[in-house]
Amino acid sequence: MNDIRRTILWVIFGFSMVLLWDKWQLHNGKKATFFPSPAAVTAPAATGAAPGTTGAGAASVPASSSTPVAAAAQGASAVPGQPATPAAPAARERVEVKTDLYRLTFDSEGGSLTHAELLQHADMVDKTRKFQLLDESAQRVYVAQTGLIGGKFPTHKTVMTAVPGPRELKDGEDEISIRFESPVMDGLKLVKTWTVRRGAYDIAVKHEIVNTGTAAVAPQLYLQLVRDGNKPPGESSFYSTFTGPAVYTEAKKYQKIEFKDIENGKVDIPKESPNGYVAMVQHYFATAWLLADGTAREPFARKVDTNLYAVGMLTALGSIEPGATKTLDARLFAGPQVETMMEKLYPGLELVKDYGWLTILSKPLYWLLDQLHKLLNNWGWSIVALVLLLKIAFYWLNAKAYASMAKMKAINPRIMEMRERLKDKPQQMQQEMMRIYREEKVNPMGGCFPIMIQIPVFIALYWVLLSSVEMRNAPWIGWIHDLSTPDPFFILPLLMTASSLLQTALNPAPPDPMQAKMMWFMPLIFSVMFFFFPAGLVLYWLTNNLLSIAQQWIINTRMGVPPQFNLPKFK
Repeated sequence: MNDIRRTILWVIFGFSMVLLWDKWQLHNGKKATFFPSPAAVTAPAATGAAPGTTGAGAASVPASSSTPVAAAAQGASAVPGQPATPAAPAARERVEVKTDLYRLTFDSEGGSLTHAELLQHADMVDKTRKFQLLDESAQRVYVAQTGLIGGKFPTHKTVMTAVPGPRELKDGEDEISIRFESPVMDGLKLVKTWTVRRGAYDIAVKHEIVNTGTAAVAPQLYLQLVRDGNKPPGESSFYSTFTGPAVYTEAKKYQKIEFKDIENGKVDIPKESPNGYVAMVQHYFATAWLLADGTAREPFARKVDTNLYAVGMLTALGSIEPGATKTLDARLFAGPQVETMMEKLYPGLELVKDYGWLTILSKPLYWLLDQLHKLLNNWGWSIVALVLLLKIAFYWLNAKAYASMAKMKAINPRIMEMRERLKDKPQQMQQEMMRIYREEKVNPMGGCFPIMIQIPVFIALYWVLLSSVEMRNAPWIGWIHDLSTPDPFFILPLLMTASSLLQTALNPAPPDPMQAKMMWFMPLIFSVMFFFFPAGLVLYWLTNNLLSIAQQWIINTRMGVPPQFNLPKFK
């Protein structure tokens, strides 16, 4: 039964790896190896279409559609015979703003944010450059836009005037603002003011809608994030992380939306909500439009063009009388997924750092890891300390498991002798084996259940380390300068492989030759993947292995079962 227990554990481990491999395949736009699914959307050829719109794509949407992307794409074309946009009051220009955290570029066409460079984070590919979250270029499209619908009103395609002012946050200043004013269109003027605060990754966006006409109007304001469906540049093929839109409401909580679901019209999100946010999520970083609770909103997600997708929300401004001004404040979060920071910005925003079904375990583990980092000031040693604390917390469970394994190891010579003696009498062999177990008071599955109870905890910790942006460019010791990338010299993966083989050697050899071979081949096969894992994850597994070996060694010695190395015998 000892070999059966080990076989069950290897099956569980093997099936987990199969699922992870399938996720990696799907994440890279390839067909799944074991569980096929539709291929991911490929990148389009570069076109001259404006970001978030396309003549052919948007023209197929009826003018009466309430979807802001469609209405904004058509501009004033909702009224037959009228030009889409009046003559621009000023030439289109790009305005760059620099703060302590950002280098931002705004486009006077729509007053949109088209580039966001995060000065505190290095690029994944070229460490000498800063990480660019938002971008509008031939290679990438990822922008934040707002505008009005309900008539021939200013949209994100309307050329606005950038009001002159400071463009860099000076020492001693807490915030900087940039203001865009649209021309009057159909009696409405849109004034958009972006305010960036020192040390903050949420940007305030104030919308002032001025009715200069002679009749009351009731426009709607849309806020949207538009990006292509490609994987973020430089992301490892071995990361099973989500890239795409997300919607949060108190009614349905956090909902991820796959690009392929938008493509196939399978989006199921609340049509109305008094709370929540919309976001674009990728590994380590996110953007999100935030409105004050109590403001009615209509979330939406749709395909804009070939490999271009939008997620946003629409909010009614109510009736605006002639000469009156309506103001609506919003915030755009654009930054790293630092859980403690996002919790303070908006309820539920921290969920963009997605732990999946193990969130209930992952959140306290992250909290504990964060507290350890405050003490140790090194994320690598914090990982080691966290695994050590988990081992202490599960000491008695592990002790019970290893004690059961030690008993099995102690009686293993009797079992082997009996199996050899009765190898031609399988029924009698089974009866004799059960008699030995009863006499020795050994439960052959006793070492399995305590270990299985701990599996969800260590998987949750795996997702914490994989998802935490704090690991990016975080050094540990010596040659490990970035815990989020693979070990450059493969030292940790080699040590991980050695520790896995040592664990195998400490266990009694299965009587079946085929199982004996598998017990040695499996660690070698699965250790290959650790050569591509981030160093922080390998450090976590290595620490866990070493502590497990130490505990098993101590318990075996106390029980009078000296540790023995059972080396492979392949014939």
